[in-house]
Amino acid sequence: MTNDYDLIVIGNSRAGAYAALAASQLKARVALIKPENFQSNWLGKEALYNQALMQVGRVLQQVRKVSQFGIYPSITPLIPDTPELKEQLVNKPGEAGESSRDVPWHLGEAEKEDIKTDLSPFESTLYFPTVKITEAMEWANMVVSTCSEATSPAILASLGVDVIYGDGEFCRLPHLGFVLNNRRLRARAYLIATGSCAEIPDIDGLDTTCYCTPRTIWNHVDKSRHKVIGAGLTNRVPPETDKVIKPTPLGEPEDLEETSPFQLQKNWLVVGSTPHAVELAQTLARLDYQVTLAVSEAHIFPQEDSEASCLVQAQLEAEGIRVLTQSSVTQIRLIEGKKWVQVGNRAIEIDEILWATGQTPNIESLNLAGVGVKFSRKGLKLNQKLQTTNPRIYACGDVIGGYQFEHVAEYEANIAIKNALFFPLWTVDYQGIPWAIFTDPTLARVGLTEAQARERYGKEVWVVRHYFKTLDKAQIIGETTGFCKLVVRRNGTILGGLIVGAGADELIGAIALLIRHKIKVGSLAKMPQASPTMSEILSKTAQEWQRQRLERNQMLQNLLEGFFNWRRKW
Repeated sequence: MTNDYDLIVIGNSRAGAYAALAASQLKARVALIKPENFQSNWLGKEALYNQALMQVGRVLQQVRKVSQFGIYPSITPLIPDTPELKEQLVNKPGEAGESSRDVPWHLGEAEKEDIKTDLSPFESTLYFPTVKITEAMEWANMVVSTCSEATSPAILASLGVDVIYGDGEFCRLPHLGFVLNNRRLRARAYLIATGSCAEIPDIDGLDTTCYCTPRTIWNHVDKSRHKVIGAGLTNRVPPETDKVIKPTPLGEPEDLEETSPFQLQKNWLVVGSTPHAVELAQTLARLDYQVTLAVSEAHIFPQEDSEASCLVQAQLEAEGIRVLTQSSVTQIRLIEGKKWVQVGNRAIEIDEILWATGQTPNIESLNLAGVGVKFSRKGLKLNQKLQTTNPRIYACGDVIGGYQFEHVAEYEANIAIKNALFFPLWTVDYQGIPWAIFTDPTLARVGLTEAQARERYGKEVWVVRHYFKTLDKAQIIGETTGFCKLVVRRNGTILGGLIVGAGADELIGAIALLIRHKIKVGSLAKMPQASPTMSEILSKTAQEWQRQRLERNQMLQNLLEGFFNWRRKW
């Protein structure tokens, strides 16, 4: 019996769409099945949406810091030279219902009312930029829509991928296949890319309490959609009644009439030490919400370098986030209409809960046990070729557990489709793959941490670091927080790299390239970087290794000292 397809990809994740496109470009016949009963995958539109709103928080933070450059947001009307210009700059006095107070000419009526003052028309009027959460969400929707076009069903179909919607499961008899919409589909190989959803633990009172996850958070933020978030000292209160456009995250906006008072700042409790938890906690704080971050470990990012984690944690606390370490949530109660959460030995009153402690794979309805695929709550059991315990079924992305980064999922998809379509010869190697956590400062890493390297190589490990504050460019742009750390062996082999600071996500790729191609740190030290740039941190860190190498070689120091003593006398 012939096969319907060379490869069937199951899942509505971006990694699944990427795998289907990559396989079709190899001239294979591919079907992409999009199940409808799974929660939307985290490494998809929700991640893009969160990243877009995180960018809003970053820009707002940059606006708040412009005073360090001597820049103060203000509108200073020019002294008019003609009556016509004066009429443009200043409202006409005496009009019905309008005072003669002065406002900038180029603003609309609503904006004028917000910034009217009793100052004279030729005095500076301070004006603090604001963020309207509704407009920010609309912009985020636009970003998500634009970024998703490349993997839309229409584009996939035009490139030869059969996109099939519906819920289905694997079947074993009479042959291995996938049953969908009362139809049995057969292929030489199958790729599971269904992604994951938030893992919700069994906490007393959690099931009866309203909470959100990284996938649903922006449905909970400011339900009235009226709040204006200021970049300055105070927030302005918009009209109490208005017709608003209420955007649904990742969906179409909806027109509705709402009568809702201005909402006060909300208190958020963010639970979890995952990158998503910390990123969203910082974003909420920058949007003027009061945030408490609770982690059960000794510090945030327990899998990362402790020095880097402490630096990021210090920045969070400097921005007003209360970080509670070694504090697990044990109980949630609703008392007199208010939420109380037991965090460690503290009882905290909060308005909203963001639960981001981890992910669980979307595999519950695929009948994996019926086709011999072993799995657990953390993910599928795979070998280095990304085969499950059924050799014809492969998997990629966060459904397999471990790394929850889109670029890692695409790397795994590349390995899986080559093994599935040809011969299972390729294996995964995560050693040279970088990743970044988009906090501020950004934390980016590749390879081994210092602790992992010392455990494996012992005294052969050297650690060198250099700080951003020594760079001219960092001083110019006002981003002096952070450092670069290289973990190397005595012979110069780079085992790992870590960068914490502005642009770390862009700089880490150079270190990853060196690790992947086994280029030693000496080559990086000899590579001149453009100056002044933030990339100088790479060469300066490598030169620090050269300096330490010379200091530890007493014989070479004596030889050099003797040589120059002799040459001066010669």
